[in-house]
Amino acid sequence: MAVDLATVTRIAKLARLRLAPGEAEPLVAELNGILRWIEQLGEVDTAGVEPMAAVIPNHLRWRPDAVTDGGVAAAVLANAPASEAGFFAVPKVIE
Repeated sequence: MAVDLATVTRIAKLARLRLAPGEAEPLVAELNGILRWIEQLGEVDTAGVEPMAAVIPNHLRWRPDAVTDGGVAAAVLANAPASEAGFFAVPKVIE
């Protein structure tokens, strides 16, 4: 796939880029070079390569989903300066 001047100006318009006269011609060569690199990557034999998401192996450490610190509402509210109906009571800040 080759990119021409019309394609570069269309891409610039879609990206809402304003190109000065003479700026589009060098971009044609640059985009064609990028596309050649991509085509070369497509030629690489990856038959025995497993897909990966990271360079190093990452393993999540799973833990049981269990409540480990519940049922201590009275002890927590004992630290509050004021409490009402099992909640922290704070002074009104907006009048």
